[in-house]
Amino acid sequence: MTEYRPRPPRRGLTALLRNRSVQLAATGWLGCNVVVLTVAGDELPFAWPAAATQTPASRLLDANLALAEVLLLTALTFWITRKRTLPDLAARAPERSVAARETLLLLLYGAGALGLGFLLGRLAGWHPFGLHLAGSIYGTHEHVSPAESIAWAAYNLLVYAVIPLLFFRRRYSAEALNLRSSNRQADTVLIGAVLLIESLVQVAALDPRIFELTPRQFALGVPLTFTLYLAGAVLPAMIFIYAILVPRFLRLTRSPATTVILGGLTYTALHIWDAWTVFTSPGNITLSIVFLLLTYFAPGMFKTVLTVRTGNAWVHVWGYHALVPHTLIDAPHMVHVFRLK
Repeated sequence: MTEYRPRPPRRGLTALLRNRSVQLAATGWLGCNVVVLTVAGDELPFAWPAAATQTPASRLLDANLALAEVLLLTALTFWITRKRTLPDLAARAPERSVAARETLLLLLYGAGALGLGFLLGRLAGWHPFGLHLAGSIYGTHEHVSPAESIAWAAYNLLVYAVIPLLFFRRRYSAEALNLRSSNRQADTVLIGAVLLIESLVQVAALDPRIFELTPRQFALGVPLTFTLYLAGAVLPAMIFIYAILVPRFLRLTRSPATTVILGGLTYTALHIWDAWTVFTSPGNITLSIVFLLLTYFAPGMFKTVLTVRTGNAWVHVWGYHALVPHTLIDAPHMVHVFRLK
């Protein structure tokens, strides 16, 4: 690997706001708000049992509040990590020409995996395989079988985690792939702070039905949910985006801010087959893409922030993905799917 020499950083909020990618992202977010207000009308076309009574304006408000929370969590992350020696993630990637080739090939591979997941899901009579199982977070009125749940988790684990990891691990060390902590104590403190705050916010905002489960349903459903979503959503995102792509984004852009934005966009793209999306008309397609961005762009960015600030892709797994939201929110869904009494 050639020596990486980052550009001297301009510090402060002013420098961040002058960043072209930040300006484009902010403009895009405002544009999404405008689209919802002008296109949605009185109701959204999505089947969201968990948000069935909400108007487009209230859903838009929720999305903006979620963004505000992510920005506050980002500020907290910077404060907690302010005294750490930050890792040089860009130096963990190969030289720019190799990084560009690997990034392009991996993105094309991811697009192909989404296409194959669509075909396999439909051929089996199921929902397309995306990063979320049908019914995740928002719930669903449609039937989801145990077989579909297991196949979804197995497909995503194999395609987005196992195969890329086997390929890149032959060429790069665990440290180069952000799989090893350089400061376990500091990482643990950050995980605990993020997990606590996000858990309190999710409980207050979403009133999760996990607390309505019987003791037996809780004892069976929680570890089942944790295992399935770890395999089907958490590890695939961790390996594909935060272990492999993020260092290469940073090498290519030389900008942590741009890297964070690209991480958010990639995370959003992997959710394109969420079961609630509707692609039956230009208006519905537009609203589906807009709400994919409003739902996943900010969390994807924050996961990237955690990785860039710690050099450890596992931090977001335990602090902001596996336990909250998925185990907390989706355990009742898995109890229903597997008919746990």
